[in-house]
Amino acid sequence: MFEFPVLDNHVHLQPNGRNVGAVKDFLKTGGTHLIVSHMPYYETPVRSADDFRKAYEVTLRMTALARSAGAVAFCTVGPYPVQLLELAETMPLNKATEIMKGGMELAAKLVKEGKAIALGEIGRPHFPVSEEIMAASNDILSYGMRLAKERSCPVVIHAESATPASMENLAQMADKVGLPREKVVKHYCGPLVTQEENHGVYPSVLATRDMVQEALSKGDRFLLETDFMDDLQRPGAVLAITTVPKRMRQLVEKGCNAEVLWKVNKTNPERVYGIDL
Repeated sequence: MFEFPVLDNHVHLQPNGRNVGAVKDFLKTGGTHLIVSHMPYYETPVRSADDFRKAYEVTLRMTALARSAGAVAFCTVGPYPVQLLELAETMPLNKATEIMKGGMELAAKLVKEGKAIALGEIGRPHFPVSEEIMAASNDILSYGMRLAKERSCPVVIHAESATPASMENLAQMADKVGLPREKVVKHYCGPLVTQEENHGVYPSVLATRDMVQEALSKGDRFLLETDFMDDLQRPGAVLAITTVPKRMRQLVEKGCNAEVLWKVNKTNPERVYGIDL
């Protein structure tokens, strides 16, 4: 349908969601490639580090379902940052932190085995928390970055809304552990495409019409995502899974340079994740 692959860099698929049905909608609209991001699942509560194993198996299974539907699908796995708060409600913070780090180690093992392409989404809460929780979250994130450096893989970051200052902070955290800045992907990002805005961190831009237009006006060093949640109670949240292919169609019809769209959908993700699309 297009002269280039069409990649949604960040979607969620849930066992109790539409999963295969949603992927089929994506394909019908012209999408070709998906990166399925791990999330906490109702079916697999985490109370110990080993519980992450079963949780990650769900993400691997959802990714396999996406492939069975006809998509080229990859996945990222890692302990979702807000799970630290849930754990800290029932145990000391230091124990909760160790459980999260254990989950990070299991995720890194799946990357080593070739079952996942990145640690994600990992990071820190996107809402105000205590200084202790934020310090522990940054400690866990830094640990994940160190593991990613050892595995030569990216990290996909869940954090507060992206600003040049927060992007610089993430870049400096990566520097401290030797992880290349371009291996840090800021999920749910605005069009912070210039070096001055992102400090080398890779923006995964929400594919709204306005954000895509602004991103393209600044350059082509970015990825596109919907953060589709596959939530039957909130269909289409955050954006519908059909959004990226629809956006590509609109851009092609407007005469957007196909080489730019090729770079956003293929060259950039191949460089970031070290994969072939």
